[in-house]
Amino acid sequence: MKKIIIVFLTICLTSACSEDFTDLAPISNRNEADFFNTADDFVASINASYAGLQAEGVYNRAYWALFEMRSDNTDQGPDATGLARQYTEINQFTEDPLNEQVDAAWSGSYGVIANCNVILSRIDNVAEIDEGLKNRIIGEAIFLRSLMYYHLAIAFGNIPLQLTPFVPGDGLTQVDANTVYTQLVTDLTTAEANLPISYPTAENRGRATKGAAATLLAKVHLTLGNNTEAATVLRRIVNNYNYELVPDYADLWGIENENNVESIFEVQFISGGIGQGSFLTNEFSPSGDLQVGQGFGRNRPTVDMENTYEEGDLRFEPSMGTSWIDIDGEEQEQNYVRKYESSPPTEFDADSNFIVFRYADVLLMLAEALGESAESYDLINEVRNRAGLDDIDASTPGSFQEKLLKERKVELAFENHRWADIKRFGVVNDRLLEAEGEVITAGNIRNLFFIPQREMDINPNFVQN
Repeated sequence: MKKIIIVFLTICLTSACSEDFTDLAPISNRNEADFFNTADDFVASINASYAGLQAEGVYNRAYWALFEMRSDNTDQGPDATGLARQYTEINQFTEDPLNEQVDAAWSGSYGVIANCNVILSRIDNVAEIDEGLKNRIIGEAIFLRSLMYYHLAIAFGNIPLQLTPFVPGDGLTQVDANTVYTQLVTDLTTAEANLPISYPTAENRGRATKGAAATLLAKVHLTLGNNTEAATVLRRIVNNYNYELVPDYADLWGIENENNVESIFEVQFISGGIGQGSFLTNEFSPSGDLQVGQGFGRNRPTVDMENTYEEGDLRFEPSMGTSWIDIDGEEQEQNYVRKYESSPPTEFDADSNFIVFRYADVLLMLAEALGESAESYDLINEVRNRAGLDDIDASTPGSFQEKLLKERKVELAFENHRWADIKRFGVVNDRLLEAEGEVITAGNIRNLFFIPQREMDINPNFVQN
């Protein structure tokens, strides 16, 4: 799949390059009438949609700022100048509608959506495509579009739900998050039906599968409060889709462990100076730990994050470390994220993938869907035992929700789940005030990000969050 993404055609790049982004109109390097005529054209186009996940506005930068740094897991640390200012504002709820990372998340996500909409609108018009391939590409496009809409709904709530290519002159209207999630239930059901359980050849490894669509579908059901429906989907993943936990948590991370048996969907980053490498090694590593380029020490694990790990938890060392940095002439300790460590050949060009969904998340979501029960504790303990920890049960101190949310916090740390989790569990204020009360007050906390000012300017009917 990595090799396939390399050859994507720039015709499929969308108006992420446009100043008026929400117009959702694709920009082509060739006449569209000469494209989208063969199976190869659609394969190239869906590859471009996957490549869109590598954008700075999606998994390479903005998503971890919006979904980890906004939460109690991480902060920017002492540096609040230049680019770091944008992150500090997000962490402390002081950003305004001009914040570049928030704007990038909107633009990058809608860029992938626009490309998928073009594919879905045109693929039925081409007779020569094999039916199996056509259905698979439809499933991939729907999954990728749904993945973007899920993140947009979590972040912004009131967004345009565009399911067809934008036509100049069309007016865009906002819908609430529940309307988006309801559409995603329909779409992801279709995607799961269209996609294969796995791919027989290594060259297609990394494409969306039934498991990927079903995992996102279950997450949407939980967000809607449809726990029974979520449990049905999650049992299907557990029973039919051939995932399992890797024996050693440390073996989830690193280039040599990509696309492993626990991984359900990964963003395939590619080094080599082609503009598709990962930023995460440079962004998160302390400066002294890199052979090439600078480490910026961003997305710094908080003290609350560090203290959440139990003694002897085997997840701690592969997840985060501590280094010493110079701050105004004084050496100070700073936590840093380790999950994305690698040796990039040049700065901001690592080859390490980003795991979007993995099987441990499925087990913990199934426990959530079932509610407190012996089976739920068995599912949680399957994850805990892999981490070298003892079982918990109903007699363990704390509510079931508290115990489950804590387990999700440490198991899925720095994987962009935390902001959605504390929103879904209804504990945003409680967790942020407890963990970061020194820099955040209750009056500052918002469940939604501001809609970027550019979108407000070009869409006068939009209502700002």
